[in-house]
Amino acid sequence: MTIHLSRPQLSRLSRRRFLSTAAAAGVTTLSMPYLSRAADRPQITHGVQSGDVSMDGGVVWARADRPSQMLVEVATTESFKNARSLPPIAALPESDFTAKMLLENLPSGQDIFYRVKFRDLSHSAVESEAVVGRFRTAPGNKRDVSFVWGGDVAGQGWGINPDDGGMFTFATMKKHRPDFFLHSGDTIYADGPIKSEVKLPDNKVWKNLTVEEKAKVAETLDEFRAAHKYNFLDENVRAFNAEVPIFVQWDDHEVTNNWSASKELPAAYKERNIQLLAARAARAFHEMYPMRESIAEPGRVYRTINYGPHLDVFVLDERSYRGANGPNLEDKYGPSSYFIGPEQMRWLKQALLNSRATWKVIASDMPLSLIVYDDAANKKGSEAIAQGDGPARGRELEIAEILRFIKTAPIQNTVWLTADVHYAAAHYYDPNKAQFQDFEPFWEFVSGPLHAGTFGPNELDNTFGPEVRFIKAPGLDKQNLPPSAGMQFFGHVKIEGETGQMTVTLRDRADVALWSTTLDPKLG
Repeated sequence: MTIHLSRPQLSRLSRRRFLSTAAAAGVTTLSMPYLSRAADRPQITHGVQSGDVSMDGGVVWARADRPSQMLVEVATTESFKNARSLPPIAALPESDFTAKMLLENLPSGQDIFYRVKFRDLSHSAVESEAVVGRFRTAPGNKRDVSFVWGGDVAGQGWGINPDDGGMFTFATMKKHRPDFFLHSGDTIYADGPIKSEVKLPDNKVWKNLTVEEKAKVAETLDEFRAAHKYNFLDENVRAFNAEVPIFVQWDDHEVTNNWSASKELPAAYKERNIQLLAARAARAFHEMYPMRESIAEPGRVYRTINYGPHLDVFVLDERSYRGANGPNLEDKYGPSSYFIGPEQMRWLKQALLNSRATWKVIASDMPLSLIVYDDAANKKGSEAIAQGDGPARGRELEIAEILRFIKTAPIQNTVWLTADVHYAAAHYYDPNKAQFQDFEPFWEFVSGPLHAGTFGPNELDNTFGPEVRFIKAPGLDKQNLPPSAGMQFFGHVKIEGETGQMTVTLRDRADVALWSTTLDPKLG
């Protein structure tokens, strides 16, 4: 089914006519964005979100359907007793009517409730209905902390299928009531059109909810925006967003598959300038998520999120500063072997040194030792870090430097979390089994896809001595399985407040615990 959601069309529809049209298409109001009671009132089109939550605040986000002011009330009780009203924020066409606000001076370790409305800029007495969201600020003491992570949403043409429960993994994650969600990238597939139907191998048909802008690859700013908004049409995603704050990073599919400066765009693209596409994609990405913005470098993705005494999260950007994808075989560090780049390297080292948290989670949008080819069909070039067994080369030189620094500083209790490869795995890195050995043992955990095709397993590079302690993948003879096959994965992390122990569990969309391990923190 195709749903057209542009503002001019919505403004011409009465509520009664819209609801009757939606019902005829088999779509209930629960599966659509929130609607106001009167056609002339602003609408909150895609729910609310919160993100980048710390001990004293967090960012809230919403989108209107017209030029408006976002009005936010914040309280520590669900009744909104003694709520604080905050100054309005403009939502204008230049930002696609999105608005976000940093809520500050909040108590630590507290459930926070926020209520969002939009006031029409042309008619100041006309306001939307309110939508309520919630989050919990990071603790100031050593209480339990829980979060989920994963990546890869609406990939390979697997969109919102109401017959399969929509983006069901988000509903499963929500049941755990996590403190936050670490999105490891590929938040959208800008390069992946969503067709109305996909024929499955068993002759069944996967039926997508579709919108006009997702019928082709994204090239314009509005098309990149539409790819994000498409995911927000899913009722599971909107319900999750209203209750679980997001710590988001990006990878390649926010722009196009395996993009770098050397990207040769396929024929589907009329716009041939990869840097222009990346700039439009970056703007849409920042508009659509509740991220804290950098004054030093507007548009920066990498950042530290301090989440109480037990946890700091270091969100990396492995896309914006990389050298061109290529053979990845350099034996000396230079621009062609950049992956996170020198400035981000300096930031990461200093941020790790500054951390006083028990656990330092390094959020990497790509795995360290799984080989991801730039040209998968011919097994050529490197899209990720690894390129094959042997000493550290190319982009591995950065990882070697980071691991050496962590050992010599010394910095305790680092864990790497990632997604990207569309299957679940646990890797233990042992210097005694590595080609490069100047590091302390550590873990890397891989999850996803959250709602995309399932692939894998990938080849493993022995440079840093990874051991596969767990893997759940379809096998090379069963690639691109649909979400309905059940092989959708997310990771769940619990840190016990009293002991500081970290338990990592890999789960599927049915919430089956596939594998788990508990890590004891090193002291000192």
